[in-house]
Amino acid sequence: MATSAVMGEPIMPARWGGASNQTVVDMVLPEMLPLIDPHWYQFPPINPLWHGLLAFTIGCLGFISWTGNGVVLYVFSCTKSLRTPSNILVVNLAFSDFFMMVIMCPFMLINCYNETWVFGPLMCELYAFFGSLFGCTSIWTMVLIAFDRYNVIVKGLAAKPLTIKKALLEVILVWLHALIWTLFPMFGWNRYVPEGNMTACGTDYLTKDWFHKSYILVYSIFCYYAPLFMIIYSYFFIVQAVAAHERGMREQAKKMNVASLRSAEAANTSAECKLAKVALVTISLWFMAWTPYLIINYAGIFETMTISPLVTIWGSLFAKASAVYNPIVYGISHPKYRAALNEKLPFLVCGGTDSPAPAGDNQSQASNDTTAASEKA
Repeated sequence: MATSAVMGEPIMPARWGGASNQTVVDMVLPEMLPLIDPHWYQFPPINPLWHGLLAFTIGCLGFISWTGNGVVLYVFSCTKSLRTPSNILVVNLAFSDFFMMVIMCPFMLINCYNETWVFGPLMCELYAFFGSLFGCTSIWTMVLIAFDRYNVIVKGLAAKPLTIKKALLEVILVWLHALIWTLFPMFGWNRYVPEGNMTACGTDYLTKDWFHKSYILVYSIFCYYAPLFMIIYSYFFIVQAVAAHERGMREQAKKMNVASLRSAEAANTSAECKLAKVALVTISLWFMAWTPYLIINYAGIFETMTISPLVTIWGSLFAKASAVYNPIVYGISHPKYRAALNEKLPFLVCGGTDSPAPAGDNQSQASNDTTAASEKA
């Protein structure tokens, strides 16, 4: 459908509920038009109420993310006992999520107010680049955290301990990996363009050229499927190892004719159940955050359904929501972090803050690994 923007005529603001020939593209700045796929010209303007709801939601997500990740960064950096190799990975995740929302949130708020992208083509490209960079970094950092837990809990004494030097090297490699994949669209393999709601930018999944479509497919393998399967693999064996240890503890208790080898408090909450819950929550939230965006991209390149501007909003929202709950899953659930948080910012603590009791001399290494599992979870 041709519009006044396409014909080169003056662009008149299109309001929701206006004339039938108005489209979602009518308010787009002239310099942005070369980036707009013809697919979007068939849709009428979005109801301003949706822009308002999107702005409100993004504003709330941004505030919670800045607060949660900012507190994680502050507490971990100011507490000497938390400066461990494993926690470097948690800090990197908080850093990535924090700055993702620092960049994403203000741009989205302003664009939602104007009901279109108002910062020009270059900022659109940079916005999408940084969103992809921080998102990919967060995803692979979660993989490193899962592998670290797998190393400690499953391998036990046979594991090579994570050192600060190795943790920093892993963090650098994760950033380089993400940087490489997010630079490709800026150099001709796919491109960054406005999304259907015209208030955010992302990869071009509507292109008809299979050279550019291949970027979406390959990117999804390295930044969705591979990380997802690695996280599932890690937590599957973590839960399996803890379950085997718990069975061993119960059998030993029977031989000794005692109810449990653990204290009454520890016996009430099985480490097996704790780890299973953590695994389920971690994998479910990861899947929930990134799958909608993947479905939208695949629907675009395979043309399996008609993607409307409203549909593109949900992919962005779910992906950005990961920056909100990551500090909860990986930071606030950490017992030692909660104890440090209670010391520095007690008004933010909910529930108990007691750290697990240290393992005694009569406990096996497997028992120590289970304690480590609880702390890391």
